[in-house]
Amino acid sequence: MTKDLIVSSTPQETKVALLDDGVVSEIFIEREAHRGIVGNLYKGKVTRVLPGMQSSFVDIGQERDAFLYVADVIDELDENLLTPEETGRPAPAAPRPAPGGNGSAPPADGGVAETAAPVAPAEAAEPALAAGPAPATAMATPSPASVNHRNTTIEEMLEAGQEVLVQVVKEPLGQKGARITSHVSLPGRYLVFMPTVEHVGVSRKITDDDERRRLKTILKDLRQQRGGGGLIARTVGEGHSREDFERDMRFLSRTWDEVRAQSSRQGAPALLHRELSLVQRLLRDILSDDIANIRLDSEKEFQRTLDMVNVLQPELSPRVRLYNGPQAILEEYGVAGELERALRSKVWLDSGGYIVINQTEALVAIDVNTGRYTGKKTLEDTILKTNLEAVKELVRQIRLRDLGGIIVVDFIDMEERRSRQKVMAGLEQELKKDRSPSKLLSVNEFGLVILTRKRVKQSLERTLCQPCPYCSGSGMVKSVATVCSEIYDEVRKLAPHFSGSTVSLRVSPEVARALKGEESAVLKELCAVLGHDVHVQGDPLLHQEQFDVVPK
Repeated sequence: MTKDLIVSSTPQETKVALLDDGVVSEIFIEREAHRGIVGNLYKGKVTRVLPGMQSSFVDIGQERDAFLYVADVIDELDENLLTPEETGRPAPAAPRPAPGGNGSAPPADGGVAETAAPVAPAEAAEPALAAGPAPATAMATPSPASVNHRNTTIEEMLEAGQEVLVQVVKEPLGQKGARITSHVSLPGRYLVFMPTVEHVGVSRKITDDDERRRLKTILKDLRQQRGGGGLIARTVGEGHSREDFERDMRFLSRTWDEVRAQSSRQGAPALLHRELSLVQRLLRDILSDDIANIRLDSEKEFQRTLDMVNVLQPELSPRVRLYNGPQAILEEYGVAGELERALRSKVWLDSGGYIVINQTEALVAIDVNTGRYTGKKTLEDTILKTNLEAVKELVRQIRLRDLGGIIVVDFIDMEERRSRQKVMAGLEQELKKDRSPSKLLSVNEFGLVILTRKRVKQSLERTLCQPCPYCSGSGMVKSVATVCSEIYDEVRKLAPHFSGSTVSLRVSPEVARALKGEESAVLKELCAVLGHDVHVQGDPLLHQEQFDVVPK
């Protein structure tokens, strides 16, 4: 599969589209006035500690305080995080398990065991493109200190007014502030440096045992030279030399030292380190031989991209090209049309079927329908073909719209278990193309499939749109008939106070037309109740649900 990056830059925003074999699969948007903060490091001040939620709120200088959960809090780091074996000192004796217990001491290899709990900031799977810190896929053993913290309460670790060094792992969503962690994760080109944990790991996507051992050996040596911290070899590091990892390590180590130095000099809240720009993050995370072309329409961004590619992978620099076509670059490569369609709820399939995508506060619901497709054989065959076609499109739409959290897919009901298994297998296969971590639950007899997908920032719809001011974001307004009924009830309630006065109704133009047309019976009843005519006045400034009853 060939991939292309299409980059459109203006002084106000940057849009990047990832094309798989010419089809738009992902879109990224970054606005200069509202740059994402995932991956940024801050010195924050604790504003509130909530024992009942085992969490705290931290002021990091944003509009809303950030949220810090107890599992994401660490104490001040020791300067030397090496294990006794790495420093040459004898290891302390392992504690004996309590009688009748089955406890065991953590391994003494610096945490390279890959069957233990996942490292907190790396999350055991590669996050979405350009989503921020550490796309890493390794498992690791936590340090003894972090194990002890599992039994420590938030009020024992933090207090209001305390200053903490934190990293943003999730953008503010809706009315919620950013999610932060004390477990810092600094991604480089070939490795991820995590100074607050003690372990060595290798991306799960690197499957060759000899290569995994080679990379672990390199990382252990680098860790010992540094004096501790955690290191994970990224997928792109497979086959690369020790010098490449050393160069990455020197840069990340220097970055962390600068962050610590700034933190000691500045008061809270303060920004200590800003993540790379959108295009730079994408180049760092996905640049590989699979990228056939990188096309940009800005001379400035073109030169910056070319410089970075020359540093990361010089042999790919001829693939970086400046676009000078007569059409806008997003229109030329079909991105503009896909972007517009991605904001609609209904998506048509080639067969004539369609899917409907609805985002709510709690989850995303996707409904599959046969639509105009009637099939050629049996009903089961028609349903199976529609569901299989929908699988490919709905996964593409999930990636394109950057949908996250809980996603419920309502496939068309299938009678045969074999059909359900085919749909499930197809869905699992398509989800492998998605770099964002997801978990899939099996289809039930009603055709429902539930999956969760990591969400670190706003979806495409929430980025580009705002709630409708007319319907307050509900997508619905009261019907004209309902408003007419409410007018009737209100006038009847106020009738005793009018004392024979003439009454004027000020309503929206749609309601005024209805009262003189299909809802004229309501107006006649009002005249009968009041004993005189009612004057109706249409006001285009009124919302459809608003009306005024004015005595003259």
